[in-house]
Amino acid sequence: MTSLPRRLFDWTRRRAENVLAALLAAMFVAFVIQIFMRYVVNAPVGWTTEVSTLAWVWGILWGAALVLTDEEEIRFDILYGSVPPGLRRAFDVITGTAVVAVFGWSLPAVWDYVTFMKVERSAYLGIRFDWLYSIYLVFAVAMIIRHAAIAFRAATGRRHIGPRIG
Repeated sequence: MTSLPRRLFDWTRRRAENVLAALLAAMFVAFVIQIFMRYVVNAPVGWTTEVSTLAWVWGILWGAALVLTDEEEIRFDILYGSVPPGLRRAFDVITGTAVVAVFGWSLPAVWDYVTFMKVERSAYLGIRFDWLYSIYLVFAVAMIIRHAAIAFRAATGRRHIGPRIG
């Protein structure tokens, strides 16, 4: 039997996947409506483009922040796969620390920008831009947490991160 925190984490992860599926569905439906209105009714509507774009941006950042696992991330591993495991761990510590540093350093400026954008609204739907851009804050914090964990696990030798080689 699994522990309560693990079951809660798994349940939350499945809900994040549900949100991502809903974003993909919204993007698809808006796209179909856009095609129908433009080419069948000959009365194009702008809000469908806005919905498609927003759902796409939110889907990419939401998925990268809350749905993808470390193993599912795209990595350039030609050099990584050709070096011994100890050097791979060093690479993981260095790159994980660099990602944490860059995202951590940029976080205050990102926060300022997102909160500043409350003065603007989207063209068709009238959604405040601070709400639209807030997903980037979720993404940035998730990347800080994920890559801090990668660097910590690599530094302590608890788990090998990256593709399984050989």
